[in-house]
Amino acid sequence: MIENFTGKADLYSKFRPSYPKEYINYLLSENHLNEGSVIADIGSGTGILTRLLLEKKLTVLAIEPNNDMRGIAEKALKEYDQYKSINARAENTSLKNNSVDLITVAQAFHWFDKENFRLECKRILKENAKVSLVWNSKDLLSPLMTELQEICKATCPKFNGFSGGIEEPPNVTNQFFKNGNYETLVYRNDLEMDLEGFLGRNLSSSFSPLSGEKEFEPYRTALTNLFNKYSLNGKIIYPYITKSYLGFV
Repeated sequence: MIENFTGKADLYSKFRPSYPKEYINYLLSENHLNEGSVIADIGSGTGILTRLLLEKKLTVLAIEPNNDMRGIAEKALKEYDQYKSINARAENTSLKNNSVDLITVAQAFHWFDKENFRLECKRILKENAKVSLVWNSKDLLSPLMTELQEICKATCPKFNGFSGGIEEPPNVTNQFFKNGNYETLVYRNDLEMDLEGFLGRNLSSSFSPLSGEKEFEPYRTALTNLFNKYSLNGKIIYPYITKSYLGFV
């Protein structure tokens, strides 16, 4: 699992979407965060959410086991004094007991061992602190996404659904959060992309073939044809919905 994004970290950093400012403001207000607060951003990847938290002057402990992704984040975020990069797994973060005010997990929860991660959260969270799970999910009601899903099924042997098949995770979240209680919020987060961005976004997927693999060119060609079908004046709207789940564990 750790190596799923090896060789794709640069694409991930350049072409993955960020998170709405409304979501960040919600995290701050709902969890009473201030400049003294400590956040554990677990599965922090290339630091997309990490940067938004740092910009709010929070201390962020970024937990990421993939060397490629962690390296890109370290270069991009080195200017922030309150940033600490940690080579560790979600289930064994190496953080101190009862040391963090909030745990964030952006686009990564589906890779974790859920029960061991839940126990780790309970260990490192301060009393009455919460966990926020968030995904930028493709809007599967969009015809573009319907056709993209069929392309992935046909050309990507590792494909088993977007976000590891956890685009709609109520059963998983019910089991993860304490007594199955959590708050769900949904935000529109559509992106306008050119062909480079469209290809980059899709080639950054964990299931995407790598250059040199036999499926790579058929996949890239099918993506290009899909872009040409739906684009207008060289641009396409990539339909995203940001889904946030916040609760105690």
